[in-house]
Formats: sequence, structure tokens, C-alpha cells
Amino acid sequence: MQLPNHNRLAVRHGFPTVSVAAMPPALTALLAQLMALLAIGLAAAMVPLLGQGQLPGQMQWALLQGMLAAAIGHWLGMARWWLPINLMFVPAAVAALAMDLSPFWFLGAFLLLALVYGKIYRTQVPLYLSSRAAVAAVASLLPQQRNFSFIDLGSGCGGLLQQLNKVRPDGIYQGIEAAPLPFLLSRLRSAFGVAGWRVSWGDFWRLDLARYDVVYAYLSPVPMAVLWRKARKEMRPGSILISNSFVVPGIEPEVTLKLDDFGGSTLYLWRL
Repeated sequence: MQLPNHNRLAVRHGFPTVSVAAMPPALTALLAQLMALLAIGLAAAMVPLLGQGQLPGQMQWALLQGMLAAAIGHWLGMARWWLPINLMFVPAAVAALAMDLSPFWFLGAFLLLALVYGKIYRTQVPLYLSSRAAVAAVASLLPQQRNFSFIDLGSGCGGLLQQLNKVRPDGIYQGIEAAPLPFLLSRLRSAFGVAGWRVSWGDFWRLDLARYDVVYAYLSPVPMAVLWRKARKEMRPGSILISNSFVVPGIEPEVTLKLDDFGGSTLYLWRL
């Protein structure tokens, strides 16, 4: 299932409308970087003409470019977690060049990010880890009957599943994860820890949700509307969907629980 890109229109108010809605987020970020670079280049060319004296150093220009790229990315409707990427991309490149780092460091960093985050450029879902407060709150929302089925969509390192299995061992817990390193860590935890939960490798958009009594998701704002449509189509009447921190646009949750954790998170519950 292809996720929509929720970028806004880039040009409005009487000008020719240019939409970035169909662009992948990585291309939108590149557009923001190029627009900021062009603006900084024009500013650098204008400073001598205006007689303003000595030009700022490379890092100062890079920081200005980063701040402008972050602002442009926000204006184009990019998710909040893209802001630090847009901000630090050029300053980090300038710093790396100044330190004369080996290209192998860049390759290693790229591979590490790919292992941790997987295909984040497509899913637009970063790695979020559920807090202990979230575990306790989710446990309070679980069905009272035994052998209920629970699925964590994008289960990360498996911490939520492991803790829920300890608190409510009468449930059947499953996770699904597509990022390589979190999946490997979760499999190791399940293999050497307490039995009763497991994690599968795969894309949860291809998973049929009809077999589960509880579906838990800690994703991002981008896929929530699509997830809701999938849940409405596949989940059984009476089953529940729980989202950590992110709401379904336009759909009022049945239960809202504010968590006392490091992120000030909120749990939202919808009953199908």
C-alpha cells in the first residue's frame, strides 16, 4: 500500500500553484536544500556589493543555509523530524570536509542508519521506543478475556511486547518489523528472554489485521489516515486500535490517556 505524502502546496495566493504532494520526502528535502543554497549564494554575492566588509566564514554560511533549509522544509509541509536533518545536512558536510574524514566513515554512517531505520524514506516512520508508562497504560486497555491477540505494528526492538507479556501473560503477543537491526535485537530478546511473544520480519501494510483483538501503532502523523482505512476494512467489530502520540485525522478517539513519560506522550484508542 502506497502511503500518501501530506506536503502542502508550495505556492499559493494568486501565483501559479506548484504542488509537492506527489514528491517523495527525500526529494522535498533536496528541494529545500537547493532553495536555501540558492538564497545563501545570492546573499554571499550581494554582501561585497553592499560594502558590508568581510564575508562570514564557511561554517557561518553553512549554519545560515541549514536554518533556511529547515524553515523551507517546514513551509513545504515536511514532518517535524525532517527539521533537524535539513538543519544539519550542510553544516555536517562542511565540518566533515574540514576534518578531512575518510569516505569509509560516511559509508559506515549510511549503513548504520539503513540498518536502524530501514526504508524510512518510503515509510516516513522513524524508530520510536515505547516508554514504561506506555506499557502500563496499554496493559490497562487490554481485553479481560484470556488468549486475546495483540499486534505491534513496527515493533522496533520488542520492548513493549516483552513487558506486556510479563504484565499480562494470558495474551498472545506478536510484532512485525522491517528495519534490520531492531528486528534482529527483538528476535534475540525473544529467543533468550521469557517465552510468549514473537516478532516477524515484514511490511505491516501487507498484514491482515482481521486476526487481532488489539492493534498497537507508534508510527508518525503521515500514515495514520491510511492505517485507519485499513483498520476499518480489516479489523473485526469490537477490536481496538491503539495509537501512541498520533491521532487519526478527523476521527474522535473513544479513550485518550495522557502519559507521564519523557515525551509527554498520549495514547488514543478507537473501538472498531
